[in-house]
Amino acid sequence: MAQGHHHHAPARATPADRAAEAQRATWVSVVVNLVMTTAQLVVGWFAHSQSLIAHGLHSFSDLLSDFLVIYASRQSVHPADAAHPYGHARVETAATLILGASLGLIGGGILWESGMRLQHVEVLVPVEISAFWVAIATVVAKEGLYRFLIRVAERLRSQLLIANALHTRADAASALVVVVGIGGALLGWGFLDLLAAALMGFMILRMGVGLAWGALKELIDTGLDESQVEAIRKTLLATPGVLGLHELRTRRMAHQALVDAHVQVDARISVSEGHRIAESARARVLREHPEVLDVLVHIDPEDDLDPDLAATRLPSREVLLDELAALLVDLPTPERVMLHYLGGRVEVEIFLAHDFFADISTLRSAEGALAERIKDHPSIRSISLNFRAAPN
Repeated sequence: MAQGHHHHAPARATPADRAAEAQRATWVSVVVNLVMTTAQLVVGWFAHSQSLIAHGLHSFSDLLSDFLVIYASRQSVHPADAAHPYGHARVETAATLILGASLGLIGGGILWESGMRLQHVEVLVPVEISAFWVAIATVVAKEGLYRFLIRVAERLRSQLLIANALHTRADAASALVVVVGIGGALLGWGFLDLLAAALMGFMILRMGVGLAWGALKELIDTGLDESQVEAIRKTLLATPGVLGLHELRTRRMAHQALVDAHVQVDARISVSEGHRIAESARARVLREHPEVLDVLVHIDPEDDLDPDLAATRLPSREVLLDELAALLVDLPTPERVMLHYLGGRVEVEIFLAHDFFADISTLRSAEGALAERIKDHPSIRSISLNFRAAPN
């Protein structure tokens, strides 16, 4: 009889595991980029190929970015502390911003230098065949490295590793341009080598600006995309006890996200029950949305988007208790007073000892007298009296 197979969902990688895997992958990238940078700069110089030298500088920027990834991965794994209560994940974001800015500067410099040399093509030194073979080797090495890095990056959901992988893919694509440029120069069109260098400079510049802009958006707390926000909204609203939802806010934190939400619950439940609903909502989001790092749930008894309903405009408990003392002069000291700040007014619940009222009709009569006393009160809408049943 065939045995059934049980499939278990893979356990979530810990921050330390993520950092270790990211660093292993990045060290592979370091070795490849170190070899290619050296080969391109040396051969490009001796073979008189401006596009190969430019590509060598691009590979050198890859090398710098690899070390930046290693540093950021080590720093971002540190737990939250007093100075960084949300953790150190945004070290990755800052590193991506630095990488993008540096790429933009390198690309701009290559573009400028190529443009200057194109104005004097008559003095160009012929390109040698060795540059062509190194350019082809670069395409193969970079494409293989990209395929390796992107698999690791997607598994770890690391924006910085994805950025580094895309950088490597762009390097492979630009190496193709270099192959064409050097090939054209070998056939007698020397200016093609410079055109290839200029085009590659533009590609590096464009990529750098894109990376820097993405990191900058995260640093200014740009929210998740609309589909992700909607999915989180549905999860919160599906939580038992949640009656409504407003002010759902999200922001990125490197490969994860932080969520803030105001959920509406029954206004008459206890604080502890409201807290339990909030914790349930938080747990559901963390369970169903692995990209979310943490959720802050604020409990509301009503939709408080209207500023006229703000509870802070109403008197505090201390002030109201003083006013109630004058209104309750013919009643004993309450065992408990509950205040409900709802709809711009206060509803008061008074809890008295079980043996004060003879019957329910006496209690209702006392409530009617209180209603007359607060008829013109600016803050109190109603007062209800309650008493515990006498023990048998």
